[in-house]
Amino acid sequence: MRQFRVACVQNTATRDIRSNVDWVCENIDTAAAGGADFIALPETVGLIEPVNAQIPALSYREADDIGLAAFRARAQALGVMILVGSQLICEDEKIFNRSFLVDGDGEIRARYDKLHLFDIELKNGEAYRESDVIAAGDKAAVVATPFGKLGLSICYDLRFGALYRALAQAGAEFITVPAAFTATTGKAHWHTLLRARAIETGAYIIAPNQCGHHADKRYSYGHSLIIDPWGEILADGGADPGIIYADIDLDRVAKVRGRIPSLKHERPFTLEQQ
Repeated sequence: MRQFRVACVQNTATRDIRSNVDWVCENIDTAAAGGADFIALPETVGLIEPVNAQIPALSYREADDIGLAAFRARAQALGVMILVGSQLICEDEKIFNRSFLVDGDGEIRARYDKLHLFDIELKNGEAYRESDVIAAGDKAAVVATPFGKLGLSICYDLRFGALYRALAQAGAEFITVPAAFTATTGKAHWHTLLRARAIETGAYIIAPNQCGHHADKRYSYGHSLIIDPWGEILADGGADPGIIYADIDLDRVAKVRGRIPSLKHERPFTLEQQ
């Protein structure tokens, strides 16, 4: 099935895991009723805790994760594929920011641990040190789905264009970018970076983002986006919680890549400093 309907659920996660998960599950049901075959959720969809020291006590092993279990159950009940943007997962005494692809039987088809961690201090005083509590992944991921090949990424990965070129050259026809992109950086860069990734890969970009005020000084930008391989925005989630939809035709990927075949024109080079 090369044509399918995608939905992005845009939420405002707080410190209340159960409330977050219940709200998202209700909106998964709504998205499925709206005809979605593939439902994408944001990064850290079940919890945003701005204080790093509190995160270990609120993270679960994969087998015990409340949100993951609930989302798998919804996927099975509805017969839809769900991209769990990410959950904070404990494994081998480390915590990973892990994305899950769940099929219509509720089975986990793929996992991806965020490669690039968000360590930054902004001029307005906002500071983020993801690496203080999260362990970085070391493997990119492309997975076969009933629709076509999917490339996985998470949030800050968006700023590393070489990752997306690699995913596309490995066959990815659509790429997910679940995020909790900050309000400050989102306003400046979110639309531009996502359109650039679509254009340079000739792939659909599906980017569910968190929105609004989470807790303390933590705000996310919203504006979940679905973008076609030519860089055209098919749907924009705006600033508030909700759902966006778009109809995807993966045959368009080959057409766009045929018009501008830059993925075939990569050349090795050396860098000379003069």
